Amino acid sequence: MSRKRINRQERALEVIDINTKGMGVAKNKEGAVYFIKNVVPGDIVDIRAYKKRRGYFEAEPITWVKKSDQRITPVCEHFGVCGGCKWQHLNYKGQLYYKEKGVLHNLSHIGKLDINKILPIVGVENPFFYRNKMEFSFSNKRWLTADEIEEDKLIERRGLGFHKPGMWDKVVDVNQCYLQANPSNEIRNAIRSYALEKELEFFDPREQTGFLRTLMIRNTLGGEVMVLIQFFREDKNKRELLLNFIQKSFPQIVSLLYCINSKGNDSIYDQEIYCYSGQSFISEHLDDLEFKITAKSFYQTNPKQSKTLYNIAKSFAGLKPKDVVYDLYTGTGTIALSLARSCKKIIGVESVPEAIVAARENAKFNNIKNAIFEVGDMKDCFNDNFILRHGKADVVITDPPRGGMHVDVVKQLLKLAPKKIVYISCNSSTQARDLGLMNTKYKMMISQAVDMFPQTHHVENVVLLQLNTNNEKEIS
Repeated sequence: MSRKRINRQERALEVIDINTKGMGVAKNKEGAVYFIKNVVPGDIVDIRAYKKRRGYFEAEPITWVKKSDQRITPVCEHFGVCGGCKWQHLNYKGQLYYKEKGVLHNLSHIGKLDINKILPIVGVENPFFYRNKMEFSFSNKRWLTADEIEEDKLIERRGLGFHKPGMWDKVVDVNQCYLQANPSNEIRNAIRSYALEKELEFFDPREQTGFLRTLMIRNTLGGEVMVLIQFFREDKNKRELLLNFIQKSFPQIVSLLYCINSKGNDSIYDQEIYCYSGQSFISEHLDDLEFKITAKSFYQTNPKQSKTLYNIAKSFAGLKPKDVVYDLYTGTGTIALSLARSCKKIIGVESVPEAIVAARENAKFNNIKNAIFEVGDMKDCFNDNFILRHGKADVVITDPPRGGMHVDVVKQLLKLAPKKIVYISCNSSTQARDLGLMNTKYKMMISQAVDMFPQTHHVENVVLLQLNTNNEKEIS
């Protein structure tokens, strides 16, 4: 794909749509397509195209000829810089509209699917402060604005925040983030102030030096807070002074953790996590279930909307007491455990061993005995032997990663031919691709999008497939 740098200007282009990456779409009179940053449908803008790709140009607005009625003023001072909330300038009604439109476009154009029934997208009451997990990076060379660069005086270069898009070694110093509820902002800002005052070394990703590396904050709907500090190297005295400060300043932290990670990347999944104070987990509730969440656990980042998502999946599945259910890509088993009491047994499969350990612990903790969890790469373990061991599934739930299902998994599903398949996806384009491969045996009955990630272009979609047989009654 061409990545030629250019400098091309166009005047008074009307933004007519939003693409899958959240950029505005416009065309000039000759039909050339432009993907434009920081605009919304209805904007009319003069633009500068800075990059030519195959079939389109990437561009940025220079001036606004007219602003769209859907445009609003972003609440965050870091909007357009940190890269986290690309749709804060689009009103929430518009966000829902274009998310649903994108899902339906993918299902019809990529999957070539005839959809029997479309249910309206489910939005949220509050499109801010919904995330239960945030990760921030320390940097000794934070990203500077143009005004800061022009100033003659010395500027503090250390920062704590998000990596600047396209600049892996630069961090946008964050003052207030609107994605996670307090005390998240207070904790992050207090830690940064303490570190600056005590002259603690912030991490240098290029030189691989420093002391403070990352900060992770997790919370629950019940108000429990977990904090994990990742240090690049051990310094017992400085480490304990910082952790003691955090513990004293924020008594609501029930899990204060740390790790020493001196490897090339900051992933914690192969690191030993130490509990400095409190307990090693926090607890989240989903109806009458309770889930223990550790530093390494996967749990839906929007817990309020997770309940909505799982209830839709449960409704689509229409489980009966005698049903055998497979839950492919089960993660830590949240969906499986929420469905277990409605069926004979449910078998969850996941490739991450730590996730399966958590799923088994949560099953035991909630006294659920008909949920079985196995570790395995789906394309290898989901085979004839798997079906012989567990029995033929009546219903399959599948919630794969963004890349969708491996083609071998799709083939095995077609061979298994369960009566129903409920496909949950965070990427409707790969979902549509997979559904298109199953179109010969299955009819799409219902589709419903769920907004799990307000202020971004991401959206979850749930689809019910029913086996095409003369003996099966269609679901109304």
